[in-house]
Amino acid sequence: MPGRGAVTCAGQTLTYAEVDQHAQRVAAALIEIGVAPGEHVALSCPNLPWFPIAYYGILKAGAVVVPLNVLLKPREVAYHLKDSDAKALIAFEGTAELPLGAIAKAACDEARCPNLFLMMTAPDAPSPIPGVPTLSDAMRAAPAGRFGTRRRRMDDTAVILYTSGTTGHPKGAELTHANMLLNAAATRDMFQPAMQAGMAQDVVLITLPLFHSTAQTCQMNAGVLAGMRMVLLARFDPATVLETMEREQAGFWTAVPTMYWALLQHVKTAGVDPRPIAAHLKLCASGGAAMPLELMRNFESAFGAKILEGYGLSETAPVACFNQLYRPTKPGTVGQPIIGVDVQCIDDQERFVAAGQPGEIVIRGPNVMKGYYNRPEATEDAMRHGWFHTGDIGTIDADGYVSIVDRKKDMIIRGGFNVYPREIEEVMLTHPAISLVAVIGVPDDRLGEEVKAVVVLKTGITLSEAELIDWCREQMAAFKYPRSIEFRTALPISPTGKILKRELKTTS
Repeated sequence: MPGRGAVTCAGQTLTYAEVDQHAQRVAAALIEIGVAPGEHVALSCPNLPWFPIAYYGILKAGAVVVPLNVLLKPREVAYHLKDSDAKALIAFEGTAELPLGAIAKAACDEARCPNLFLMMTAPDAPSPIPGVPTLSDAMRAAPAGRFGTRRRRMDDTAVILYTSGTTGHPKGAELTHANMLLNAAATRDMFQPAMQAGMAQDVVLITLPLFHSTAQTCQMNAGVLAGMRMVLLARFDPATVLETMEREQAGFWTAVPTMYWALLQHVKTAGVDPRPIAAHLKLCASGGAAMPLELMRNFESAFGAKILEGYGLSETAPVACFNQLYRPTKPGTVGQPIIGVDVQCIDDQERFVAAGQPGEIVIRGPNVMKGYYNRPEATEDAMRHGWFHTGDIGTIDADGYVSIVDRKKDMIIRGGFNVYPREIEEVMLTHPAISLVAVIGVPDDRLGEEVKAVVVLKTGITLSEAELIDWCREQMAAFKYPRSIEFRTALPISPTGKILKRELKTTS
């Protein structure tokens, strides 16, 4: 097992022993600067070997990992650092197009985060930012042999994943070691019937970002538990994904529906033969948004691999329901609750509804977070009567299969990323020309939904759509900013003063 390939990226493979050794040195470096058990360390890194090395290193130090979306701007990173009380940030140096190192430095200065380490593309390269050490230098300087892995309790926090819910600023969902371990083990066990027997090693291709709960739990952590070799791609590109699947003989892949759509489109337009990929691809999983049945059928026909849909949230580590190989599957549903997890639908009086009737989905089990970090009121509201209230509307049929009818009222799912309108609206209202704004999701063939802003300008001020979009692009992460702007003289308002977004959606 130690000599097995653990992580492959850009043609280079690290064994399990090498990943463990590097992670141990990361732990030693963190302990050397005084990181104590239970303290928080943020991590900003795309899908590169550095991510699992730093992730497991933070955990070995007994600290809590706070993964950050790599598309966040300095203001947004600073918010996460302050809100999580991060003692350190480990960030990849980035590229000219995505200067993660510079963003991290600006954010640490604003948040007064005392420690920043840069992970370099070339491990021995010097730091490009004066006064900021590289993680490699810190690892070399720390006496790794002095420290063993710090033991933690199963109910101690392991990871804080940030999620906004439907309103307000992002909240940190505290996930315990038990949450993360049991959910990864459940995922591994659900995929077990498709895995190779004996000493043969399975290969999982990871194209979803590792800072996201699905890739983190269901691919990286589950892959480690299963002894898989994980092939990392830092950026999703259909041609690269198909080439990698064939070259690495990938057997497992998890993606959002738009990625499946993109692969099929590329196969058609580029004349790619999927049969060499189909010879090794055994099982695929989908989440993040509902997959159209026709898309599922077309992909399964072309690639010869079954797609299983599931459902979960950051607060549930994430998997709550899944179509599973050892049970009959029902396409169009998100399957049944996974082992140990209860899922019900309730009405407005918090009563369970009958089979087939719509209601709010509530969840309880070993996958549910311990709460939102430093937000007791939000935790109490979400965890009423011992159940986590998702805010999603679903049905459960007589056989226990869950279907998602609707989702949180205002949240937009753009290409698998959750976009929260209120956060965008609050930023846009800082523009000197804007008087009022409402952000909504509009249908999009490629991404499922696209972000649109309906804007009322201040009297006497003119502003073009292109100018406002450019401003938003500078203020927000790439997946958040609106791609279309509609200017109006007024917005529809309810008698209680609320903007009627449903009316905006019907006229957009």
